[in-house]
Amino acid sequence: MEALFLDVVRLHETWMEVVFPRQLDPSAVLGKWKPETTVQSVGYYLWAVLGAPLVAVAYPLLLVGFATRYYAAKLDSAVTRIGVAGAVLVAAVVWGTLTVITHLQLPFDAVIAVGAASAVAVVSAALAAGFSKLGGRFVSVLLAYPFAMTALFLPPVVAALVTPTLEELILPPSYDLARWILDTFLSVGGINEMLRGAFDLETFGEQWGLPGLGYVLMWIGISVPLGWFLGLLVALANLIRPADDA
Repeated sequence: MEALFLDVVRLHETWMEVVFPRQLDPSAVLGKWKPETTVQSVGYYLWAVLGAPLVAVAYPLLLVGFATRYYAAKLDSAVTRIGVAGAVLVAAVVWGTLTVITHLQLPFDAVIAVGAASAVAVVSAALAAGFSKLGGRFVSVLLAYPFAMTALFLPPVVAALVTPTLEELILPPSYDLARWILDTFLSVGGINEMLRGAFDLETFGEQWGLPGLGYVLMWIGISVPLGWFLGLLVALANLIRPADDA
């Protein structure tokens, strides 16, 4: 409970820091800035009141950031033990095995689809591991997290494309999710109608011998902004509760 209280306080101080100096981690010499005039006091406390509901909304997201940071650290630790080349090798073996199994049991079109997704997944895993080791918060948020999300999301989707049992569990919910995204986030400016007129999610890719390509591209399109979102939450978590204190 003490840790939760400190998190909320630091989150509100971060909000105050946007406008007023020395609110978050104030100077040991100067201390925390406080208003000195009536105008400053009105502005200071008005800004504090405005920040209260935002903190209430942001705190659950901060908890997601803590959880994401925890599991990202686990993955980063695994990559550290086996190295970037080892992580790429593991991804290549897993996806290569899936491609071979597809080649032995399913039609050639399915082999092409799995092979294409395998290449994307292996490259995504390699780039996520590489950018993670490169270091820097900006690089991690901009590149490492989106590629990591892509490497995590593609396997079940591609497996569903070639496995009837998984198909019923993954593809219909994916279709419903795509429709919800089009009707909500992408409804601005008629983007949803433009996308619906451009291609059909279920049949896109068949003209090039790549059935299921629409679902693969859909989840890649979700992975990138989701990776940025989670990366920003982790950056917020590092600001509110530095990793050494987590």
